[in-house]
Formats: sequence, structure tokens, C-alpha cells
Amino acid sequence: MNKEEQDKLKKEAATKAAQMVKNNSVLGVGTGSTVAFFIDALGERKAKEGLTLKHIVTTSNRSKKQLEGLGFKVDELSEIDQADLTVDGADRVADNLDGIKGGGGALTLEKNVAINSKKIIWIVDESKLVHRLGGFPLPVEVLPISCEQNFKKFEQEGLKPQWRMDENGHRYVTHYGNYIIDLAADPVPAPHGLADYLDHTVGVVEHGLFLDMCDEVIIAHSDGTIEDKKK
Repeated sequence: MNKEEQDKLKKEAATKAAQMVKNNSVLGVGTGSTVAFFIDALGERKAKEGLTLKHIVTTSNRSKKQLEGLGFKVDELSEIDQADLTVDGADRVADNLDGIKGGGGALTLEKNVAINSKKIIWIVDESKLVHRLGGFPLPVEVLPISCEQNFKKFEQEGLKPQWRMDENGHRYVTHYGNYIIDLAADPVPAPHGLADYLDHTVGVVEHGLFLDMCDEVIIAHSDGTIEDKKK
């Protein structure tokens, strides 16, 4: 599948998700290429239907800038109680709707917005689907002060850690000033057990295992169909 075909699928899934946003609701908006199409679709609804939202929170400066460019006011997560709906992309989605997220480096804010949402919808094209979580490095955000120790521990556990690097060949720095270690163990060994291990590892800020969180996935297939898969 070439990029043009993939973008067409992403746009179709994103447009369907935008139709599910209720007027005057509190919306969480994720980040990534598919979400960019979703934001454009929200802008179209605003222009054509007068869509208004009580609050919008987002997980990246890129999404915030795009939303504000379309006339939406973006708030901080701390300024709302709970989102009615959060729409985001995912790097991989398993049959049970568990996912890997954080390919863009925003996993910590993405997870914070997600857990403070009444409903979560992911929008993906069929290339993101897997039967079992894997096929994509699992990001782990770590504190610089103990990152070397974390890296060595992950090596000892056989998790195949790799430093995420930026375009200049330096360690990638997150929004919160931390580093990301990508775990290349594939498929993800015992996702719930690994999540528990990472949750209890000192120095780990957050990880990209989004388990038992997603309620619905909108999937654009290459045959032109849109699948709406619910928990």
C-alpha cells in the first residue's frame, strides 16, 4: 500500500469518527497523521454545521496548533474534569482492542487524556491491525537520572531496548524532558505482565501499552469498507 492509498484510508476513518462527536461536548484529541485528518473533518463540521465544543484538550502542540487554526479554543487537561470522548490513532491494535501507542513520543500525555475520558475511539487503517500485540517497538519514557540503569535492566530481561534518537542523532527528548527507550521484543511478551513490570520500575514515567482502555476502533480497509469494531 503506497502513502496515497494509506492517506485515503486514514481520511475515511477520520471522517467517520468526526461525525460521532456530539455538539457542546468535551473532546479529547490525540496526535498523529490520522488524527490530523480527523481535525480537518471537525473543522468542516464547524464551518458547515456550526459545531461547537464545550472544551477541547489535546496531546500535542501540533494538534493544538491545527485546532486553533480552525478556530477551536484548546484547554489544558487540568482545566477539565473529564472528556466525554477522546479520539486518537494507534500504532498497533490487537484483536481484543489493546494497543501500542507512543510512536510520536507523546505517550504520557496521551495516556493521561485517555484515562480521563468516558469513551475512547481509535482511528486506524488496516495496516495497524495485529492478532497479538507486536510489529512495532514499545516506547517507554524514562527519567534521565536513571535511564542507563533502566536500559541495562531491560537488556537483562531480554526486552531488546533501543534508545530513540532524534533527527540530529541525539537522544530524543519528550515534552516533559525525558528520554524514550523503545523495546523491540516482538511480539510483546505477556502484555499485562509487562505493563505491571514497567508500572513498578523506578525511573519509568510511562509506557506505550494501552490495555483495557479502548472502547471502539474505526478501521479503514483497503477494499474501501469502514469497519466499526467495538469492545
